Formats: sequence, C-alpha cells, structure tokens
Amino acid sequence: MTTPYDAIVLAGGAARRLDGADKPQLTVGGRALLDRVLAACAGAGRIVVVGPRPATAPPSRPDLWWTRERPSGGGPVAAVAAGLAGPQITAERVLLLAADLPFLDDGTLRRLAAAVCGEVEAAVLVDAEGRDQPLTAAYRASALRAALDALGDPAGAPLRRLTAGLRTVRLADRDGASYDCDTWEQLAEARRRTGRGGAV
Repeated sequence: MTTPYDAIVLAGGAARRLDGADKPQLTVGGRALLDRVLAACAGAGRIVVVGPRPATAPPSRPDLWWTRERPSGGGPVAAVAAGLAGPQITAERVLLLAADLPFLDDGTLRRLAAAVCGEVEAAVLVDAEGRDQPLTAAYRASALRAALDALGDPAGAPLRRLTAGLRTVRLADRDGASYDCDTWEQLAEARRRTGRGGAV
C-alpha cells in the first residue's frame, strides 16, 4: 500500500560555495537540478517549492505551488515555515527536500514516507559517511508545525533546532539519493556519474 505524502522543496539559499550561482538551475545529465527533484516527487500529492520561480519553471500544474521564505534568505527553517504556512500541505506526511539532489528517486521518497508510522515523527536518510540528511527526509506534518510553534522566530535558525526533538528513525542511503551539489567539485562528480561531464 502506498503511503500518501506531500513535499516541500527548498530552492533558496545563497550558494556561496558555488560563487552565488542559481544552484537549482544548474544542470546534471542535461536537466536542471530542481527539475530532477520535481520529477522524483511524482508520487507526491502536492509540492511546494520555496524559492524564486525561474523563468524556465515547469508549466503550471495543479499539484505545484511556489512561495518565498520571509525574510528572503532567512535560512532553511524560515523556508520550512513558508512551505507549511499555506493551505497546500494537507497530507499527514511531508517530505523536506533540498533542490540540489541529482540522484533522488521516487522509490526513496516512498520508503521515507512509509517509515513515518506509529510513534515515529521523522525518517531521515543517513549518507555513506554516517551523517543525517534532514533535507532528504520525511516528517509528520503536525510534529513539524508544533516544533515551529515552539521555536518562535524561524529566521536564521539552524534546521537541527527544529528537528532535534522529533522521534526519528534513520535509514541508510542505499542509492546515493542524498548526494547534493554544494560545490563545483560535487557538481562535476554528479555530471561524471551521468555521463554528461561537459553539461553546463
């Protein structure tokens, strides 16, 4: 049985280690990173992208909305707050996803959503180095909202302050779905893996 979920994709940020480039629009395998993440969310009921809407945004679709964090550049917790603020997120489970995950896939998202059951409030991928990846993770929406209320002003707060108190299970990242592109070297490696090393 498929576990229903919505998704919030964090597509803001300054991308300082990428010299301020518009990271979600950088390409891997001939497709923008954001487009790859949205494709992986095919099983989501609704998707909210928090960040500037690019000129090359996908055509309007009934399951996709765009919003911005307040203040602009307010960080990941402010982005989560913006994604949850509107009426779009209605599922019991919500996936929080970075916009720079070139190898994210539908199967991983379904696995994460299914793991949020019983008393579990969060299911987080753990990468090959043993690090939690809270932006490749599923959460109980009500628990996230309660954590936001308890936190107060979300601007500038680190994501771990929002998620630290949640009852969490950790799942091994078997397929490299949490691999992100924070640096030019990581982007080049992702392109090499897809056989499109010269992509722009």
